[in-house]
Amino acid sequence: MKFIIVFVALFAFALAAPSDLVRLESEVGPESFQYAFETSDGTKSEAEGHLNNQGTEQEGIAVRGSYSFVADDGQTYTVEYVADENGFQPQGAHLPVAPEA
Repeated sequence: MKFIIVFVALFAFALAAPSDLVRLESEVGPESFQYAFETSDGTKSEAEGHLNNQGTEQEGIAVRGSYSFVADDGQTYTVEYVADENGFQPQGAHLPVAPEA
C-alpha cells in the first residue's frame, strides 16, 4: 500500500506540471517499485524503492533516485538521493555539503 501512495503522488506531480509528459515508465509490485518520467521542459526523475525488514518493527521503504530540472537561469540542476531509515540524503553539485565531524 505504501508503494501505491508513493507512486500515485509522483505520478500526480508529473501530470500537474505545465509541460508535456514525453516519457513515463513504471513498475509497482507489492514490495518494490521503480519509475522514470521526463517532461518536455527537461525535467527528469527516476527512482527505485523496496521494502526492508518486512513484517518487523523496523519495516520501512528504502528509495534511491534522482531528479533534474532546468532552472530560470538556464542551468540544469541534478539531485541524487537516498531515502531510508536514515532520512532523506540528497547530493548535488549545487547543494552545500555538511562539514565532517
